[in-house]
Amino acid sequence: MQGVSANGKIGVMVCGHGSRDGDAIREFQTMAAALGQRLPQYELESGFLEFARPVIRDGLEALKRRGVKRILAVPGMLFAAGHVKNDVPSEINEFAQANPDIELRFGRDLAIDPRMLRAAGERIAEAEQHAGGKAARAETLLMVVGRGTNDPDANSNISKVARMLWEGMGFGWAETAYSGVTQPLVDAALSRAVRLGFRRIVVFPYFLFTGVLVKRIYEWTDIAARANPDIEFVKADYLNGHPLVLDTFVDRVNEILAGTGNMNCQMCKYREQVIGFEQDRGAAQSGHHHHVRGIGTDADHGHDHGHEHDHDPGRDHHHNDHGHHRHPPSRKGNGRGK
Repeated sequence: MQGVSANGKIGVMVCGHGSRDGDAIREFQTMAAALGQRLPQYELESGFLEFARPVIRDGLEALKRRGVKRILAVPGMLFAAGHVKNDVPSEINEFAQANPDIELRFGRDLAIDPRMLRAAGERIAEAEQHAGGKAARAETLLMVVGRGTNDPDANSNISKVARMLWEGMGFGWAETAYSGVTQPLVDAALSRAVRLGFRRIVVFPYFLFTGVLVKRIYEWTDIAARANPDIEFVKADYLNGHPLVLDTFVDRVNEILAGTGNMNCQMCKYREQVIGFEQDRGAAQSGHHHHVRGIGTDADHGHDHGHEHDHDPGRDHHHNDHGHHRHPPSRKGNGRGK
């Protein structure tokens, strides 16, 4: 019988990052609902690591109440940085320890996947088509923007995505930038890009959903466009609920069942002595998000999501509110990043 294993009913738990931005939460919930339609044979719940509700524990408890005995937890995140390696497993482990009669398996991130690259390519092509104009791709610079973390392996994935889109789509050049934590930040990257002489610059946020950071990326792009009226700036849409993204999520669930979902740990700073991060190897796995778990979005607190609590553009919202350092991280303590 589908949806039932030898150990009982199977459930899927989609673990989201969370955001202060209500639009981001709605997009995640829409994606989770679409994933539930793709996986009707399983009970499905979703929850957030930070800010928004329901939190991950709420989703796990809901599956438990529905009689689920085997939970397949998938991170609703692009790459394996601190949240996937650290914080979400901490939530899963806490629940597992309190519920030894329920089997929990944790899947891997979406990672660099051919379907994800095709989805990205389609978002970029849609933006080009909508913009019109006569700038050929050979005369266009593509800027791929990642979230930015304290994990160099996750940051390097954005560089690989940019390179594969650059070569695969035939752009004249590509640059990589980040919305916070690491370098180069978007404003600095745009300042450099405008000096390279391309007629058009396409800015593509490699994000799953909107939020404070995506909106900041577009604001930085608008500022650069006003300062450089001779260059055409095109803002591509982020990935959102692209069908190929959903296909990848389904595959991650199936990997858990098949036992084939092994995370690539070759360059993980917690597993290997990565240059510049040697002290992080073997650090204890523990969460660093507890003080913002379930505290609500800006709408819950009467804030406008367009205003940051800390206006330093070199930090993302996670590091603003958590008091972490900008990259490179402090070598004090366990050095765990996002």
